[in-house]
Amino acid sequence: MEALPLLTAGDGISRAVAVLLLAMSVASWVVILWKGWLLHRAAGDTARSLAAFWQAPTVAEAEQQVGLFDREALVLPLIRATTLEASQTLASAGHTSQRLTRALRNALHAVLHKLQFGQVLLATVGATAPFVGLFGTVWGIYHALTAMATAGQITIDKIAGPVGEALIMTAAGLAVAIPAVLAYNVLGRSIGRIEADLEGFARDLRELLS
Repeated sequence: MEALPLLTAGDGISRAVAVLLLAMSVASWVVILWKGWLLHRAAGDTARSLAAFWQAPTVAEAEQQVGLFDREALVLPLIRATTLEASQTLASAGHTSQRLTRALRNALHAVLHKLQFGQVLLATVGATAPFVGLFGTVWGIYHALTAMATAGQITIDKIAGPVGEALIMTAAGLAVAIPAVLAYNVLGRSIGRIEADLEGFARDLRELLS
C-alpha cells in the first residue's frame, strides 16, 4: 500500500492531522539545519574572538579585532556593554563594578536568547508529534469500525484503508518526533559549551574592568 492514496481517501480530520505532521516536520528540519550551521560557525567564531580579545593591547583595539571574527555577534555585545554612559537614572547608580555586572548580565541574556532560539520549537515538536500521530491512529481505527458497521459485513477492502491510514499516522508521528528530540539534545550540548565560554568571558571582563 502507498501512503498517498490512503491519506487522500481519509476525511478532513485525517488530512488535517497529516498536514499538521508535515508542517511540524518541515519546521523542525528547517530549525535543525539552520541551527546546526549557525552553532558550528558560532563555536569557531567565539573561540577566535576570545583569543583575539586577550591578545589585543587595549579594549578599543580588541573590539576592532573581535569584529573581524564575531560574525554572529555573540562576543561584541559583551564588549560594548562595558562602555558605561553617565546619566541620572537608576541604571547608572551604584559602584562601577555593580554597573558593569548589570550591563554584562543584560548583554549576556540577549546573546543567550539568540543562541536558544528554535530550541522551544524542537522540544514542542518532539513532545507533541507522537500524540498527534496517535490521534490520527485513533481516528483511523474509528473510521475502520464505522466502515465495518455501515457495511454490515466484515471485508478486507472495507477496513484495509482506514487501518493502513492509522498505521501510517503512528509511524509519521514517530518519524517527526525522533529527529526533533535528537537534534534538541545535540544542539543543546553545543549551545551549552558556547554559553559556558561566554559566561566565563563575561566574568573575566567584569574583573578586568571593575
